[in-house]
Amino acid sequence: MFKTKAYAAQSATSALAPFEITRRTPVADDIQIEILYCGVCHSDLHTARNEWKNTQYPSVPGHEIVGRIVAIGDKVKNFKIGDLAGVGCMVDSCGHCHPCDEGEEQYCESGFTGTYNGPVFGGENTHGGYAQSIVVKESFVLHITHDKKDLASVAPLLCAGITTYSPLRHWGVGPGKKVGIVGLGGLGHMAVKIAHAMGAHVVLFTTSASKVEDGKKLGADEVCISSDLEQMAAYANQLDFILNTVAAPHDLDAYLQLLKLDGTMTLVGAPSDPHPSPNVFNLIFKRRQLAGSLIGGIRETQEMLDFCAKHNIVSDIEIMPMAYINEAYERMLKSDVKYRFVIDMASLN
Repeated sequence: MFKTKAYAAQSATSALAPFEITRRTPVADDIQIEILYCGVCHSDLHTARNEWKNTQYPSVPGHEIVGRIVAIGDKVKNFKIGDLAGVGCMVDSCGHCHPCDEGEEQYCESGFTGTYNGPVFGGENTHGGYAQSIVVKESFVLHITHDKKDLASVAPLLCAGITTYSPLRHWGVGPGKKVGIVGLGGLGHMAVKIAHAMGAHVVLFTTSASKVEDGKKLGADEVCISSDLEQMAAYANQLDFILNTVAAPHDLDAYLQLLKLDGTMTLVGAPSDPHPSPNVFNLIFKRRQLAGSLIGGIRETQEMLDFCAKHNIVSDIEIMPMAYINEAYERMLKSDVKYRFVIDMASLN
């Protein structure tokens, strides 16, 4: 075992502050990573403040990790010391249920083990990437194939990137498809970039007129101000697929009506309170589907990283020191970031 510096919340109401945690010394198939950058996800805030009512304290958030391998176990086959590597939202799963066999560890029937906050269905706490170092078994470590100069901007791909890539890929987004992206935040800006790179015709829906030009620069072919009923009406029955990234309760019916026959709207935002229930008639009269999606498996996450490297896709970020995390959380609540905070972990030294 060894000690490493970190930042942790001790309760739902306490600020994150310096904290020392214990990591295991790498054995067998373990990889030790010196963390260079860690993205800041809205899930980090939800967890630190116990908004999902399941937080274990002390809580060390962070599941968008990019770093350099500094030690490996003697059974590690596909990585070497000095390699750049990433860790996303998971560090373990049962490995033998049907989803795990299919490479969909995020849907593990026993519940995957989160990079922080432990197993989904309860168990020993885990500490995430707001730290100098992390030890993860090889099967949950990812190769970083982007240019080294982009490392900080790659970090959010480990959550925001795969959270949007997975449903876009699963529902067949590509050339000839007209796709709606709801919301232009940390998730939404990645969804626009990825859907555009997949060859789809992308329509961004936002409540903010100030984001129209941003949306177009990121790859949206059209931008609709969703608070404008006339603009929304123009898209009725027009879209093959909608990826809804908004993490606050809102009217889903307004978007369901925009889907074609057999269209699907998939939710990836996770609000602390439920959405209002949709009107069933908006589903049954067009055989529309309302679905959800949760990150992606390790194999698909690697595929996403390689896809983004090929298409020069990274996140738009603001780099910050670790000590700024509490101010960053407050700014996140106000959507005062374009579009993702990333912690420079050298600031912990």
